[in-house]
Amino acid sequence: MESKQRYRPENLHYLKMLARQYPNVQAASTEIINLHAIQNLPKGTEHFISDVHGEYEAFLHILNSASGVVREKLDDLFATTVSKADLDQLATLIYYPQEKLEEIERETDDMREWYRITFHRLIEMCREVSSKYTRSKVRKAMPPEYAYIIDEMIHTHYEDSDKRDYYENIIATIIDIDRASNFLVQLCELIKRLAVDHLHLVGDIFDRGPRADIILDSLMEYHSVDIQWGNHDVLWMGAASGSRTLVATVLANSLRYNNLEVIETGYGISLRPLSVFANEVYKDCDIHRFEVKLTNEDAAHYTEKDKLLAARMHKAITIILFKLEGQKLLRNPCFGMADRLLLDKIDYDNRCVTIDGVTYPLEDVDFPTVDPNDPYTLTEEESTLINQLTASFRHSEKLQRHVRFLYSKGSLYKIYNDNLLFHGCIPMTEDGQLQSFTIGGKTLSGKAFLDYADQSARQAYYNKPGTAEREFGMDFLWFLWAGRNSPIFGRDRMTTFERRLILDESTWTEPKNAYYKLYNDPAVCEDLLKQFGLEGPHCHIINGHVPVKSKKGESPIKGGGKLLVIDGGFCKAYQKTTGIAGYTLIYNSACFRLVSHEPFAGRANAIRENQDIASTSVVFERLESRMKIAGTDVGRQLQEQIDDLMALVQAFRNGEIVEDHKD
Repeated sequence: MESKQRYRPENLHYLKMLARQYPNVQAASTEIINLHAIQNLPKGTEHFISDVHGEYEAFLHILNSASGVVREKLDDLFATTVSKADLDQLATLIYYPQEKLEEIERETDDMREWYRITFHRLIEMCREVSSKYTRSKVRKAMPPEYAYIIDEMIHTHYEDSDKRDYYENIIATIIDIDRASNFLVQLCELIKRLAVDHLHLVGDIFDRGPRADIILDSLMEYHSVDIQWGNHDVLWMGAASGSRTLVATVLANSLRYNNLEVIETGYGISLRPLSVFANEVYKDCDIHRFEVKLTNEDAAHYTEKDKLLAARMHKAITIILFKLEGQKLLRNPCFGMADRLLLDKIDYDNRCVTIDGVTYPLEDVDFPTVDPNDPYTLTEEESTLINQLTASFRHSEKLQRHVRFLYSKGSLYKIYNDNLLFHGCIPMTEDGQLQSFTIGGKTLSGKAFLDYADQSARQAYYNKPGTAEREFGMDFLWFLWAGRNSPIFGRDRMTTFERRLILDESTWTEPKNAYYKLYNDPAVCEDLLKQFGLEGPHCHIINGHVPVKSKKGESPIKGGGKLLVIDGGFCKAYQKTTGIAGYTLIYNSACFRLVSHEPFAGRANAIRENQDIASTSVVFERLESRMKIAGTDVGRQLQEQIDDLMALVQAFRNGEIVEDHKD
């Protein structure tokens, strides 16, 4: 009887290449068994975070604690045998091992006994968090210098007296040779590494908070991460690509909120050229509408001279921004935003501007560099300045490294384990239809438009400088940042002009896209998921961007549980509105769990007082049975490998490929 053929003849060439790695039936069969075993393990824990906005201390604490997963496992293991104070200390030790250990060493008389007890607890935690992985994967996650020792200790049965002596001798030796502190730090890092299998950052790493660069440094070191670009990320990506408009936007935003540390300290970009220009050109100008927003703490360190300079710099770069935005809109009529050309609508004699047929008084028309007859042309000095500043962004090695990472690990949306992740929205019309965009000669909507947008965003960075493709890519990044109903901006207009120059706050409104009303309807969410090929009881849309006003009773769960908004307000500026300091999401093999966080008291206080972020965890959806890796994207990839290996085995047995038995 003929053997059943598991492969098409045209695939034989591929199978011959696969045979170089698995040269005989035994090798291929062994790998099939290994892959099947992996498929039957529980799925790893996914951690979803959004809208961190440069708040690096809170972000790193959430990352270290895995939104409470680490503390929860500590409680499961030790709540009945270890005091709460000791558990608090142990949790802090895992989050910040180096800093906490230094404090403990100063305050503890018998460090040898403390190390002995603590090592036992940390090894037990390692055993707990490694239980859902293969031994091979755990071994690869271990620090190489201690991999053999940790592997032995995790898999030692302490109840056996001989093994207990072996275990204790290992600990004693580590202490005796003065490697205890280093070994402890490595154990803590391993626990955090194994507590979460994969991290999703659903947009907006930059702006508002002080050090987005520190967040990106930590993400680049993280073992497994993807990023969905937020509007503030795209803004910085465009600035790094060489968009003068987006460089001006970054600087105007940073000056407005006194957030220059990331620019000057984080990325080494000098603002001296802007300060010199502003002090010369705007020295005698009205700047009251451009005063920088300072916290009480910051205000105490600012002299009146500092405030004056900051306001002049803010006004100078904002006027440049208005001109460059106008040039972009004139260059791209396909953006459909001609109504946002406002510099040419100013009546200087009557100090007013006409917007959408309505005339509004202006608080400021003192613009020494604006020619009313040619308002969108930069002066020679302005052109030199913005070119110099843009070159500084292009030549910041650290910024370029971070933006390359954002492009390589990021995208406009992500489908992962039957969930659809994006930062902002799928643009929709009021009647519930997908909104169409005609750009680049194409009319697109829904998934097709997001795919086009993702590709266009990459042109800005990867196409050759000076080409039409790169120039359009940079223009398109600006459209994603501020364009009408852009999928990551999600509003009808960005009213920067009105907020700076018009007192009437009715002009400041930025109407949201209809998506933000329609997503309360389960049927709408299900239809959107189908657009991306997703159907089933445990498929969800996960996005951020719009803070959830928890103190007003708003829920992050929309569309009957089909959509989750996980921007609860990491950014301190939003916390008065939201009432909390952020939502995060945990998806493990048993359930989906939303975690709401209270404001973070700061890294130093957390280390000194063992003070964790106060969090409330709510399971909002349980799976019918524990999900195994077989049911995940990785599991499906493993099945494809199994199918290929099964075909290879069949080819060996049919004699189509000759086995190689090297020994």
